[in-house]
Amino acid sequence: MSQSDLNGRPASARTAWLPALSAGGTPVVEGKSGVQSPANLAARQRIGHIWHWLFQASTIVGIIALTALLYTVVVQSFGLVAMQDAVDPASLAVNGVPVEQLSQEKLAAILAEHVSAGVIRRLESEKPFAERSREEMYALVVERVVKPGVVASWSLGDSLLRRPVILAEMAQAYPGARLEWRSWLNVDFLRHPQSSTPELAGVRTALLGSLWTIMITILIAFPVGVGAAIYLEEYARDNVANRIIQTNINNLAGVPSIIYGMLGLALFVRVLEPLTSGALLGAAADPTTANGRTILSAALTLALLVLPLLIINAQEAMRAVPRSLRDASYGLGATHWQTIWHHVLPNALPGILTGTILAISRAIGETAPLVVVGAATFIAVDPSGPFSKFTTLPIQIYQWTSRPQDQFRNIAAAAIIVLLILLLALNASAILLRNRYSRRM
Repeated sequence: MSQSDLNGRPASARTAWLPALSAGGTPVVEGKSGVQSPANLAARQRIGHIWHWLFQASTIVGIIALTALLYTVVVQSFGLVAMQDAVDPASLAVNGVPVEQLSQEKLAAILAEHVSAGVIRRLESEKPFAERSREEMYALVVERVVKPGVVASWSLGDSLLRRPVILAEMAQAYPGARLEWRSWLNVDFLRHPQSSTPELAGVRTALLGSLWTIMITILIAFPVGVGAAIYLEEYARDNVANRIIQTNINNLAGVPSIIYGMLGLALFVRVLEPLTSGALLGAAADPTTANGRTILSAALTLALLVLPLLIINAQEAMRAVPRSLRDASYGLGATHWQTIWHHVLPNALPGILTGTILAISRAIGETAPLVVVGAATFIAVDPSGPFSKFTTLPIQIYQWTSRPQDQFRNIAAAAIIVLLILLLALNASAILLRNRYSRRM
């Protein structure tokens, strides 16, 4: 109602359009019976408080669950262990000189005496003994001859709270062992390859395999996913064919990952074997065993797995760009592609990178499709390129948790921490890029 209309009316008429107020100042509305009653503001506030507490409770439950997960992993990665040597170091003394003080030549002689010729040749091929320092030779003697092993281990909680009980148990069950504090997550754990001995096993091979796989996956899936999203959102017409494509993309985002593994096995491992093994390019890592079960096959399979997620998130990000920005670009004479490249994509990039973070998080933790494609559960040779055999951290963790020895569960917990750190590092990189482009907008 305009001011001119109100000025010509009585005061009562001028205020009749205002909402009625109760004695306490609360708005009242006229009910169905025609009698004015207080508004249901109090009831709505109660409902709002209920939802508030429900949301807060769900957040607390999530935090408790994550804390329990981290606690379980951490307590298995650190603690006391009972160590016992297969060979007494005192028996390796030469002319009364303890083994830790022997020269490089005498340490090499001890290795030759106690280690098989095949192992000696492999160690020589890795690095000749003549080029190794005395400390390196002593480490080899300890690892290959003395062979200190963990015969029992305890969690972090037991190590801190039940140490006297642990000492009594060890004195009774392992009288010749020594009690040591051990961090299963250390530098050697990152540098050592896979091994059948938990004390010597490491994640170097699996870590390199995960890095190779996820990097190739991103290089393939990101441009293809963004390109498909640009076409579907900016160029595709609203017809039956494009609606079918869009529906299928939405459905593929929920397909179980094992199905993608079967597709990768049929397509990349078998049909495209000359390409994925490297034989077609003359770059096969091992021509005698090149069968398509390589890093490239795994990366292509994971790229298919995360493509629907990337496409959907990129479409939503471009859809959120205001239409007025496009119209302003067209009004200044820009073409359709210039508008997309200079205005739509830069403004949608933060959302696209958010989708990339979700895609990385899903791909790096996948196990089932990689097992189907042919990832090795035990391999001690580092991958040297996209045509190499491989394993990944999730597969390595699964393989260790299935072993009966308690020590393998300890190193599996340490590997989980490495996987979480790797995931956080990759996600942090994407977040930094997203924030950088967000500030430019």
